[in-house]
Amino acid sequence: TNPVLIRRTMSGLREAGYVRSEKGHGGGWAIATDLNAVTLLDVHRAVGGPRLFAIGVENANPGCQVASVVNEALDSALQEAEQLLIARLRSISLAELARTFDERCGDLVPR
Repeated sequence: TNPVLIRRTMSGLREAGYVRSEKGHGGGWAIATDLNAVTLLDVHRAVGGPRLFAIGVENANPGCQVASVVNEALDSALQEAEQLLIARLRSISLAELARTFDERCGDLVPR
């Protein structure tokens, strides 16, 4: 991926206090918080994820009746889906993801 995207993502995580960077030989990024206290929703918000769904018209044209009818039909369904997804993201901690990863791949990753 683009290095600028990585820097921007890590910067958001650092500003939220989830990671820290260390300069010099052997430096890099390190986790700076308890993974039990951070959820996927926290990460989504830290990296600046404004929208969960990229469906529908963001800047509706009031003169376009087709767009108006479609947006009205989708609006409540998208709001409901977003609330369900937010609840799910809030329920998954990074520690839970790390445990699942270790169960599946722990012996494949050099320590």
